[in-house]
Amino acid sequence: MRESFLHFLWRSRRFDAQNLRTTELQSIEIQVVGEQNTHAGPDFFNARLRVGETIWAGNVEMHLRSSEWIAHGHSNDPAYDNVVLHVVFEEDQPILRENGERIPCLELKGRIPPKLLENYERLEHEQAWIPCEHFFRQVPDIVRLNWLDRLLVERLELKTIAIADTLKATENNWEEAFYRLLARNFGLKVNAEPFEALARSMPLLTLSRHKSSLLQVEALLLGQAGFLGEKLKDQWPRDLAREYRHLAHKYALEPLPVSQWKFLRLRPANFPTVRLAQFAAMIHQSVHLFSKILDTNNLRELENLFDVQPSDYWRNHFQLDKPSIIREKALGRDFVHLLVINTIVPFLFHYGKTKDLEEPQKRALLLLEDLPPEENTLVDGWAALGIPARHAFQTQALIHLKTRFCDQKRCLECAIGNAILK
Repeated sequence: MRESFLHFLWRSRRFDAQNLRTTELQSIEIQVVGEQNTHAGPDFFNARLRVGETIWAGNVEMHLRSSEWIAHGHSNDPAYDNVVLHVVFEEDQPILRENGERIPCLELKGRIPPKLLENYERLEHEQAWIPCEHFFRQVPDIVRLNWLDRLLVERLELKTIAIADTLKATENNWEEAFYRLLARNFGLKVNAEPFEALARSMPLLTLSRHKSSLLQVEALLLGQAGFLGEKLKDQWPRDLAREYRHLAHKYALEPLPVSQWKFLRLRPANFPTVRLAQFAAMIHQSVHLFSKILDTNNLRELENLFDVQPSDYWRNHFQLDKPSIIREKALGRDFVHLLVINTIVPFLFHYGKTKDLEEPQKRALLLLEDLPPEENTLVDGWAALGIPARHAFQTQALIHLKTRFCDQKRCLECAIGNAILK
């Protein structure tokens, strides 16, 4: 049993509350359970209780055994001076205040419904893909669907934390912040960090001054990424290198170390050189991309914004000076959809919340409903349990449920887990 189970029992009052008494046999009446505290300090703030003939307003602390009060150092912590009730599974020793007065203690051992305790123990010790694998389909659809809706919003709000930080770093320049986030997601997981570092070292304003020339935009990005060294053989890379040397001198640029970019185990289409060439083509086509995204009305219009082709050199190259078979290097639809999910949707959502505009937030959610379901092992895992996803709205919620709740066994904070713990 974990202490979080006691928190669940207390906030949901899922224990036998008839004839409640302290371990000293004083009567207890719970009027307000209080607000759960997720930070340092007592577990519940602002509870309201009647203990004996006295009404107390204060905090509630919980432990599996009362002696943990001492083991956790609460006796010498003034943050616990206002605890009016100590709720434990078992009192193994009385706990005194500094003045020698005994802190009222409620022992829950023997007050937990047997079926509830049995279900909790099964969830706690289950080793399946998700703890409630054998119960999940028994939960009413309305409970599961409503919870997934809430999880999707929670997932978006978590993603907007990084957006808020980027906006602060760019002095609330929405275009620059969007450019940085878009760059990061162009790198996927493997090259996200170097792509973001590149965007920070190469401001959008600098690129915008040269947006009419694909040669110059590509030179700035590939050169700043460190790919335009001195020993280049092909004419196009040599032209890029010459242009970068000129612009680097003009803007006092220092290229990033080329060693930070990763190629190993990547499909050639995801090589950072190709992605940088595509990114350059996108900037060349539209430097104020976020403003244009705000003016779009549907997924098709968004897809058209990302319909770009890099320079002709990349038709038969995945890396500089290394010819390959001819293959179009336009941004694939699946990649564009990933950019919509990981960049455009959270950015629109955060923009709407920040500006107190409902329409961008609604549009962000509708975009997820228009996108096909993602294809990955987590989504496959849910499908194997009989929970197929119809669109990206559901896959994003299911991914959040698995990674943020199931994997961490946060069943007691999950609406599905709560429905199982009857």
